[in-house]
Amino acid sequence: MTVQELLAECTARLEAASLAYGHGTTGPRDEAAWLMLWQLGWPLDTDLDEAAATILSQEQVEPVRQLIERRVQTRQPAAYLTHEAWLQGIPFYVDERAIVPRSFIAELIADGSFDPWLSDTTRQVLDLCTGNGSLAVLAAMAWPEIEVTGADLSADALAVARINVDRHGLSERIRLIESDGLAACPGPWDLILCNPPYVNAHSMAALPAEYRAEPEMALAGGRDGMDFVRRLLSDAAARMSPTAVLVLEIGNERGHFEAAFPTLEVVWLSCSAGEDQVLLVTRESLQTLAQAEAFGT
Repeated sequence: MTVQELLAECTARLEAASLAYGHGTTGPRDEAAWLMLWQLGWPLDTDLDEAAATILSQEQVEPVRQLIERRVQTRQPAAYLTHEAWLQGIPFYVDERAIVPRSFIAELIADGSFDPWLSDTTRQVLDLCTGNGSLAVLAAMAWPEIEVTGADLSADALAVARINVDRHGLSERIRLIESDGLAACPGPWDLILCNPPYVNAHSMAALPAEYRAEPEMALAGGRDGMDFVRRLLSDAAARMSPTAVLVLEIGNERGHFEAAFPTLEVVWLSCSAGEDQVLLVTRESLQTLAQAEAFGT
C-alpha cells in the first residue's frame, strides 16, 4: 500500500465517523495525515505529495489503521492519543489531565501583537490557567529577559506543565504554583496572560465528545461564561504593576463579555480567528472599572 492510498483510506474512515475537530487540525484529512505521520515516526512536515508513491509495509500500515480506529471509537482528541500537541511550531506533551493547548494568545506572543504595551521594565509575567504550561513556555522563549509564573487550580494540570517546562529546559525561569485564580499570585505582575474557562452553560451542554473528554474545569465558565473572568477582572488591578496589561482570551463569548463589562475599555487583538477572540486591558482601565462599580455607576 502506498502513502497516498493509506492517507485516502484513513481520511475516509474519519469522514464516515462524523467526528469533531479543532484540537490542532481542522478536518478529517489533516487529522488523518497527522496521525499517520506520527505513527510512522515521520516528521510532521513531511511533504505528502512527494511521499505519495512510497510503498509501506504491512507492519507500518496496521498500527496506523489501529490508531485511526482508536480515534473513531474513543472520540478523544488526537493529541490525547499521541500525547503531543504543537503550538507555533513547538511540541508539547499533553494528556487527559490538561486541556489540549490551542490558545490564540500563542499567535500573539509569536507575532509581537501586544509588544507595544510592554517595555524594558517588563520582567514578571503570569500565565494564569496555565494548563499544560504551553503559553508560559512560549512566553519564556519569546522574551529571554523575563521570569514566568504558571498558575492553575488543577494539580494534575500542573504536573503536565512540569513535564513541558523541564522538556524545554526552562525550569530556572518558569515556576509553577497551584492557585485558585489570583489567590496565590500576589504579584505585582507586569503582564498577565490568561486563557480561562469561558464556555457558557448552553454551549457546554452542546459540546461534542472530543471536547467533553477534556477537564470540565478548564472549559466551563458558568451561565454566561464569565464567572472566572468576573473574579479575575475584579482582583487583577491590585496585583499589577503601574504599566501592566492583561491579555485575555474569551473565544466566542464577546457578546457575553461586553454584556458583563459594558463600560470597560479594552483593545481587541487580531488573530487567525478574527478580532473578537482575545482582548488586552490595562491596569488603568481595570481601576476605572473598579471605581465605577464601587460607586454603582
